[in-house]
Amino acid sequence: MNTYSQLPVTFIKGEGVWLWDDQGKRYLDALAGIAVCGLGHCHPQLAKALCEQAGTLIHTSNLYHIDKQEKLATQLTGLAGMDNVYFCNSGAEANETAIKLARLYGHNSGVDLPSIIVMERSFHGRSMATLTASGNRKVQAGFEPLLTGFVRVPYNNLEAVSQIAVSNKNIVAVLVEPYQGEGGVNIPQKKYLQGLREICDQYDWLLMLDEVQSGIGRSGKWFAFQHSDIKPDIMTLAKGLGSGVAIGACLARGAAAEVFKPGNHASTFGGNPLACAAAITTLDVIAEDSLLDNAMKLGAYMRQRFAEELAKELGVVEIRGQGLMIGIELSKSCGDLVKQALAQGLLINVTSDKVVRLLPALVMRQEEADKAIDITSKLIKDFLAD
Repeated sequence: MNTYSQLPVTFIKGEGVWLWDDQGKRYLDALAGIAVCGLGHCHPQLAKALCEQAGTLIHTSNLYHIDKQEKLATQLTGLAGMDNVYFCNSGAEANETAIKLARLYGHNSGVDLPSIIVMERSFHGRSMATLTASGNRKVQAGFEPLLTGFVRVPYNNLEAVSQIAVSNKNIVAVLVEPYQGEGGVNIPQKKYLQGLREICDQYDWLLMLDEVQSGIGRSGKWFAFQHSDIKPDIMTLAKGLGSGVAIGACLARGAAAEVFKPGNHASTFGGNPLACAAAITTLDVIAEDSLLDNAMKLGAYMRQRFAEELAKELGVVEIRGQGLMIGIELSKSCGDLVKQALAQGLLINVTSDKVVRLLPALVMRQEEADKAIDITSKLIKDFLAD
């Protein structure tokens, strides 16, 4: 179906941060499958693990115990300090799970019309519940009637959340991205998550963090919330978790971890042996190769170099990010930069109309980062000079 405006290129091979098209041209990938391929392309340990698992057992279903699913659950809950996890196939499904969990939590607490506070400029997926939760009219248009049970406030505004707490007794949870990705790589004030945690604790709400884009090392820590001195009640993951193999997860702790009972929620494919083998290997490689440290240091280096290269450009509004999640906001729409970069052998992205976004693989090295910075900076300068 006509659901994508695809770029005029077909990739047939990848290695590390490089891709080759069907004409033999090489491209530097600074997008990593939209924050998915954290280990780069065709990492040898991942390829080996997938081949071995595919030759042993691909799928049984969640009617039975799955050893690798249990191993992955132990790894994830240990890294996050959470109690349990539900596995699915995507970020949208993980967020659907969180929304259903919050509603059931509300009903169990005696709230007849449980509602969730969500943020402007957010993005949580394209299913009916997640596109309703998203603060993006473009993804909602034409799909009305949208669902009820969501209350929207500005991102990075604790006062707005506090005001809702006083006026709306149906609130049961807050759903928020620690860093907004699709909304323009928006980084909140340092105490934002801590403030939300305090409000949620005061009113007995669930704090639900959408870490689909920011999780699994992208921020320089396993999860973005670990840059703050808090823990969520619920956290969703996908994208980088399987390094290209589809897998999503919804983690919970405390009261939230006890809400679902058998029959409340399910997935045919979720957490099957092949997907879990990919995720286990991803976590192992990130730890073994110190990729969290690389993401933190290389991301800071890239933002600093962009700041130096673009310091004199009046059309650059702001350079922001955390770890290898980088946004450069310009003063005008800049979607054309994507094709211009492609022509020069570089994959980047423009989100929120005016924000050049880079989401490199966690394995990127400084010389590769320099190449991405040089090409992107020149493209931006030439674009703003027109």
